[in-house]
Amino acid sequence: MTSPIVKRSIVIAGHKTSVSVEDAFWTALKDIAASRGSTVAELVATIDAGRQNGNLSSAIRLFVLDYCRAATGGNIEREGGRGKTAATAAAAPPLK
Repeated sequence: MTSPIVKRSIVIAGHKTSVSVEDAFWTALKDIAASRGSTVAELVATIDAGRQNGNLSSAIRLFVLDYCRAATGGNIEREGGRGKTAATAAAAPPLK
């Protein structure tokens, strides 16, 4: 399965920037934003504000990955830690 990387423009905190992510990540990001009653721009602004290093495209991919892990109860090692990371906890969908 291929998902081409596409460059998209987005406005964050009043300034225009571009991100390059695969279609699958962009679709997931739109779904996550919709499930939270948010826009993609608002969600990307939150991701941007919370990233500690790396570029925004990578931060978006990691956010989507962490969100999916949290949603499925995944417990996969990442960045030398075990279990939920701070990013996973922040990405977790609201409990019903």
